[in-house]
Amino acid sequence: MKAVALIPGGLEDQIFCFPALDGLKKAYPDLEINVVVDPSAQAVYRLSKSVSSTIPFAFQSYNSPADWANLLGVLRDRYYDIAFTTSDGWSAGLLLWLAGTPSRVGYGAGDKRFLTQTVSYNPDQYRPKVYHDLMTGFDKSIPLPPLALKLGRADLDWAEAEQKRLGIGGGGYVVFYNNSEEGRTYPLESWQAIAQDFRQKQPSLPLVALRDGNNEAWAMALADTIPDLVVTAPTSWGQQAAMIAGANLMLCTPGVPLQFAIALDVFTLGMMGSDNSEQIMPKGEKFLAIAAPDNTLTKLSPETVLQKAWGG
Repeated sequence: MKAVALIPGGLEDQIFCFPALDGLKKAYPDLEINVVVDPSAQAVYRLSKSVSSTIPFAFQSYNSPADWANLLGVLRDRYYDIAFTTSDGWSAGLLLWLAGTPSRVGYGAGDKRFLTQTVSYNPDQYRPKVYHDLMTGFDKSIPLPPLALKLGRADLDWAEAEQKRLGIGGGGYVVFYNNSEEGRTYPLESWQAIAQDFRQKQPSLPLVALRDGNNEAWAMALADTIPDLVVTAPTSWGQQAAMIAGANLMLCTPGVPLQFAIALDVFTLGMMGSDNSEQIMPKGEKFLAIAAPDNTLTKLSPETVLQKAWGG
């Protein structure tokens, strides 16, 4: 059998779908799973244990009738037995109906005429559970596994070489990550206070700032003020995940690295502003959300973070 999932949305939305797709694949090992995603999110599926291939489609852009016709042609040519859509609109259901997919599952909030089965959309729960609900529209016995990633040998080798380059190999390290998105950024001065406390209490424990394409100024400023703090700048999602996998602790604001740390079972402290921790972090001894007063990260004191970090 062959299945296709239409998953509009950003990178975190794609990662939140991983457990549902893993549960489906585990229940039906011979099932081939494809996903239709925005081109900017394709690369993250290299880390999926269950997806065979991706089909690029810019859901958020203005798409001409020809664009939709091309996607329809791809779906018809591959002939899928089952399909899921995380969109609650009618267009995805129509597309799957026109493609001739026999079993079409989506959320009940949209137009039901083109779907064979609908499920309730409950966005207030843990996001992977939201997407797993779609699987129950096909088979209610499919369990929800924990978030997990597949790390390639090349990425693991890169992380090992990077650790050696930075002089932190062998004994573990702490990763700091600060998202640059509005509402997800923690003040530099607070990061400096936290890093200085780590350096005083654990002088031999390596500290690593994780740099991505948008937070370079923060990473370099932190490294300039904290002795021996080093900066790593992976160039792919696989490299970033492999680097996080070697950490003893991840201290971060919400974003893709937070989800990678959870998937890799790394001790994780997530500093929460406007994000609802119950929606983006699972319950578990290794995963702790630190809520900011008034849902504002600038109001979260370094002392509160450090108290949680040191088990207070």
